[in-house]
Amino acid sequence: MAISTVVVGFGLAGRVFHAPLIDADPDYSLDAIVTSSDERVAAASARYPGARVVPDLDALLRDGRVPDLAVVATPNDSHVALARRLLEGGVDVVVDKPLAPRSAEAAALVVHARELGRRLTVFQNRRWDGDFRTVRDLVAGGELGEVLQFESAFGWWSPTIGASWRDRLPLADGGGVLFDLGPHLIDQAIALFGPVESIHAELDQRRAGAVNDDDSFVALTHRSGVRSRLWMSVVLPEQRPRFRVTGRRAVATSWGLDPQEPQLADGVVPDDPAYGIHGEHPTIAVVSPDTVRHVPKAAGDYPAFYRELAAALRDGGPLPVDPTTSVEVIELMERAIDARA
Repeated sequence: MAISTVVVGFGLAGRVFHAPLIDADPDYSLDAIVTSSDERVAAASARYPGARVVPDLDALLRDGRVPDLAVVATPNDSHVALARRLLEGGVDVVVDKPLAPRSAEAAALVVHARELGRRLTVFQNRRWDGDFRTVRDLVAGGELGEVLQFESAFGWWSPTIGASWRDRLPLADGGGVLFDLGPHLIDQAIALFGPVESIHAELDQRRAGAVNDDDSFVALTHRSGVRSRLWMSVVLPEQRPRFRVTGRRAVATSWGLDPQEPQLADGVVPDDPAYGIHGEHPTIAVVSPDTVRHVPKAAGDYPAFYRELAAALRDGGPLPVDPTTSVEVIELMERAIDARA
């Protein structure tokens, strides 16, 4: 029987990422979408006619049709309250990153889920970016030699404040680019190079009227000795390399962003042969003093998150993302705020 699922929130995360991935996976049934916006109600109803669309959790739960799984894809400051209520209602929960704006709240939520016997995980989808999967394999394979530096950059050009909650929420409540892109970039750095010894951060406000950071840099020194340098910005007129990994024997450089987000936004489904394939920048250049090699990027695979989650829910196996690792990322973002220059 399919895992009955509700997506709470139908903004960017719910509309572009979660609903399409769940709808495409035969292990799940997308039974309900929670949104109160008239525009989003119309969009959800048109795209998913088999799902009931309700305005809030009260309307979802009062008819007694409790889902197996709920995905919290709402503004960052609402994650904890919604997830807690769902867990206490007997529902397993996916929370879109970050798990919470504050690490203490995130850690308490993880403990609460465990005490209730419910499964809680976090959608750290960029672990399944194709370029990141390829970088991870290059590092693990040893071709670069001992890694000295890891550079990672993600951003776009949005020079004026918009209506999004990401621009309107204060940094302390999970607004800004650190809490938007930091959970991805920091999570990837830790996945590659392990725990962090020290941190430096520059969290700048470049746009008129900004209430949170929009152009930020975080430097991590890992216990392994690797230094990670992470750039995140919404005022980036020209892209940096997405990844640059400097080893003692070679340097790997990757350009371009993973294609899955724009593909999902355009309606490309995961079983399309083009899904997850990097068209504009299909390779990563590995350059040593004597050679240049172009390594094909692996296909991106966000559907793997939900495949692994289905196995975990049915068989009791490991979750696709251990939520304690997401707590560690939030702790590092808090350290970045404290250490900002």
